[in-house]
Amino acid sequence: MAGIRIQLPRDLERLFREMAMKRFGYGKGSISRAAEEAIRMWLEAELRAEKREFEGDPIKAIEGLLADVNIDSVELQHLAGKIWVRKVLGNVSC
Repeated sequence: MAGIRIQLPRDLERLFREMAMKRFGYGKGSISRAAEEAIRMWLEAELRAEKREFEGDPIKAIEGLLADVNIDSVELQHLAGKIWVRKVLGNVSC
């Protein structure tokens, strides 16, 4: 088995422990069983969300969305690139 060490806010950690022990008992392993169940449920939800596909005509869905933008396509690409870089660098810790 592998181990993961996580940090949680105190109130969340306390509530998680309480609920894990109520559900799985007050013996050894109840926290691990609850954490495994929680992670599995989260992964299932994320995988389901990834599999969702757009239904319908994608061209009709975006038609007219950029009608009021007064920038040509090249400027728009450069602007999108700058925004992307800002978001990526904002998520990097120094």
